[in-house]
Amino acid sequence: MMNLTIKQLRYFDALARHQHFGRAAEACSISQPALSLQVKELEGMFGTPLVERNARKIRLTSTGEDFIRKGREILLAVEELEDLVRASNTPLAGRLRLGIIPTVAPYILPEIITALSQRFLGLELELRESVTRSLIDDLLEARLDLAVVALPMSEPTLREFALFEEDFVLVRPSEDAGKPVPSPKMLQSMRLLLLEEGHCFRDQALSFCQFAKTKPRQLMEGNSLSTLVQMVSAGMGVTLIPEIALSLETRSADVSIARFPQSRPSRTIGMVWRKTNPLSDQLMTIGAIIREVGQKKRDSRAQGQ
Repeated sequence: MMNLTIKQLRYFDALARHQHFGRAAEACSISQPALSLQVKELEGMFGTPLVERNARKIRLTSTGEDFIRKGREILLAVEELEDLVRASNTPLAGRLRLGIIPTVAPYILPEIITALSQRFLGLELELRESVTRSLIDDLLEARLDLAVVALPMSEPTLREFALFEEDFVLVRPSEDAGKPVPSPKMLQSMRLLLLEEGHCFRDQALSFCQFAKTKPRQLMEGNSLSTLVQMVSAGMGVTLIPEIALSLETRSADVSIARFPQSRPSRTIGMVWRKTNPLSDQLMTIGAIIREVGQKKRDSRAQGQ
């Protein structure tokens, strides 16, 4: 009889995701030899290799691919069983794995942590900041419980809960203060600074500027909103940032801020989770709390203008 354990499934899932023994071991908080031993035990059970090993990375064999596909179905079922038990406990307690995109996390996460900690004393938040596609993949594979992203997602297995809307603002060199605000068409002829590919905010900004899918010739890229604003301060171009980032990112930068007079670019920030998650009612409550945090931030910005 095969003595397969959930722990072994989770270790192998990490190895399949990272395709590297060292990184997988680090993600599982165990030593690399311990992870290797667990994988060898799995291969012994099956009587065939599950991975192809080389110095840089590993690849799953065809049996390994079949195994991880079924294994992830089991892991998802186990997660949902654990959530079912937690759903019977009021108030919500224990581990809650929250993902959040980088263009939101630095500007609202401290307030979210404070609000949730005050409401749910036994809650243990595990946070992950990453781009949208990575968060959605983790959510679908039950490595996250919920994620804060830009809506809509249009994933049929996910439930969406709108939190707040915010405008984009134009950041340009300080000497441009007082100049007319350029139209989206005019922005096409300017040196536009945007986030690297993979960030949904980049795609939203390009859409507003009415760029085609091809990469604009005048485009320059940064890996964070802070980097983009500092590049503007150095006279390298102009950029768009979400309003939520305005006070933090521009307070020490020599830049000017302009708001678009009409047809303002904006986005809806929301929360998503699997429709099958038994904690759905509690997650709705968490969404309402985060929505209130977002509203307070928006009111505070309005008073400061």
